[in-house]
Amino acid sequence: MNVLLGVSNRHIHLNNEDYKILFGDIQPEKVKDLVQPGQYASNLKVSIKTEKNTINNVRVLMPIRPYTQVEISKTDSYTLGIKPPIRASGDLEGAAPITIVGPCGEITKNCAIIAERHIHIDPKERERLGFSFINKVSLKVGDEKRAILHDVYFKDNVGGVLECHIDTDDANANLINNGDYAEIILD
Repeated sequence: MNVLLGVSNRHIHLNNEDYKILFGDIQPEKVKDLVQPGQYASNLKVSIKTEKNTINNVRVLMPIRPYTQVEISKTDSYTLGIKPPIRASGDLEGAAPITIVGPCGEITKNCAIIAERHIHIDPKERERLGFSFINKVSLKVGDEKRAILHDVYFKDNVGGVLECHIDTDDANANLINNGDYAEIILD
């Protein structure tokens, strides 16, 4: 079975309190809908910085979430000089400290992670496909630089569209483009 691949570049999710500190009364505008219903890339961008370096123009994804989270790649972590853990979205245990700078203010908090590879799936679709009791799978990816990506977990998302998110490091290593497909392999 094949699954759509979404290549996830560095980005940030914000809770309401942090949004107000960074952007005040500025309202986000939709630049592009993402594949997952209700999710979109906004026109808003921030800078993320550490004592070592700064990365500018980091996109804010919407809508507002109950937590603030900066998702970066391992390559970004070298640039910033931090060691973020690999975590599922929303799991900020051990997250690396980072400063987020917006047009109205800045915050420093432990919220930088490298996102685990994951497949968004509606729970009903998961059951229909026979994946109800399977937590992780592998993916056969790429053409010219084929590989097997292990430990890709299912992320239940009511109303979600079947789509796998990988970061830019995985994509670049295997010459994968956003919108390519991968084959699901049961471990």
